Amino acid sequence: MVYLPIDWTAFCRWAGNRSLLRPGAFDEGYAMHVLLCAVFGKAVLQPYRLVRTARASIASLYAYSSQDRETLLGTAQGVAPPEAHGVLGFDDLATKTMPDRFRSGQRLGFDVRVRPVRRLGRDLLDSQSGRVLRKGSELDAFRLELLHRSPDGWRNAESLAGRNGISRQSVYTNWLTERLDGAASVETAGCRLVDFRRARAWRGKGRGSEGPDATMQGELMVRDPEEFARKLRCGVGRHRAYGYGMLIARPPTPRQRG
Repeated sequence: MVYLPIDWTAFCRWAGNRSLLRPGAFDEGYAMHVLLCAVFGKAVLQPYRLVRTARASIASLYAYSSQDRETLLGTAQGVAPPEAHGVLGFDDLATKTMPDRFRSGQRLGFDVRVRPVRRLGRDLLDSQSGRVLRKGSELDAFRLELLHRSPDGWRNAESLAGRNGISRQSVYTNWLTERLDGAASVETAGCRLVDFRRARAWRGKGRGSEGPDATMQGELMVRDPEEFARKLRCGVGRHRAYGYGMLIARPPTPRQRG
């Protein structure tokens, strides 16, 4: 696991100089992907997570990597563009070795930022806009759940969700459980949607696509230790190269006795 501090003002200036800032929107995940590839190589720090409090001048980047501190710094010294040294705090780069083996039945807390989307298996009419959503396009998993339950589901999202006993949190919890795919089981009662917004993803040129940006916390139980270790290394869900899908392990909540 890698920690690297980011000078946020310098990062935004760097992104602006490379036309990675869009009017009214900034896909920080895409900009960071471009920077990390230039400094360390493609997918060397992936998945990763950017953490920044409002108006803070320094952000924190956490990532999983198979390379140690000396190797990462050696690569950066050899190939990183000079201006990257004003953005990334190389002197404070720190690493720790993650377990390569977990126990079946082991309980862990987790924190993960995800983009919970599903690809459409067929064309679907969007009752809100009147547009046809084409097969293969990405759609918010919550929105798709409502559309499956009612053609007018998204227009009446709150009332429909209430009548059917579903919520954005419950849909995203199910989505996360599917992505863990037997590696671990999520304790659904304690899984919480702690942050949500809609964000536009810019991937180079084009208009980009709007979608959900969700942070979830809870607890899970390891089912397949090797597969769970792989999920940690590779991340969960789509857009893992752009700041989503990094499972960060936390201490579990102690069990109440008696």
